[in-house]
Amino acid sequence: MSFTDTLREVTAKSWEQSVKHPFVKGIAKGDLSLDIFKYYILQDIYYLKHYGKVHALAATLAEDFQVTAMLADKAKGTAQAELTVHKQHAEILNITDTDWDHFKPAPTAYAYTSHLYRAVASGSLGQAIAAMLPCYWLYADIGKTYENAKPTEKIYQNWIATYASDWFQDSTNEQIHLLNQIASESTEKQKEKMKEQFIIAKEYELAFWEMSYIKENWFSDRHWHELSMA
Repeated sequence: MSFTDTLREVTAKSWEQSVKHPFVKGIAKGDLSLDIFKYYILQDIYYLKHYGKVHALAATLAEDFQVTAMLADKAKGTAQAELTVHKQHAEILNITDTDWDHFKPAPTAYAYTSHLYRAVASGSLGQAIAAMLPCYWLYADIGKTYENAKPTEKIYQNWIATYASDWFQDSTNEQIHLLNQIASESTEKQKEKMKEQFIIAKEYELAFWEMSYIKENWFSDRHWHELSMA
């Protein structure tokens, strides 16, 4: 069993919950509210901008220049490709400058990106790749799981097709291979750290769906807080 196989095994419960989350199933069925999807797109554009930066930072940790080049390319290519799709989504969803002027990251989006930066700050390429991998892998899995879905909303068809595409599947497999390669040269203690980063990031992936589905906001903006202070 490969190192990444063990990671999938220990996150099996979270993985199933992620693939079958009402947010994801709503996209596949085509009945997810576009208002909820708009909220998600705004948060995900914020996330992807930081995700690209994390790739660039991780590239500086690689001793093998080919890995440095590959991660630098992904910093540009993966983020650019996804942001292009999201730009199209933004036009369809009528996301305006006013939306961005009033935008602030939700607690989960902020915490997730902070986790990625913390992984890179560890100084370990293995930990950085382990923290970044769930985003690739889960989206690739969802793309393949629902590639035959026929949602009536064109925007949902495009979203599924993006992650089911060969380029995204290949990009994901590159990251899986890289982490397995790093693990093969790591101590058990180092692999435990990598495993921890992966598990936490995977939990944030699940939390991101829930965050989007409920349109999460900060505690001071929640209605229950106003009632409790009355």
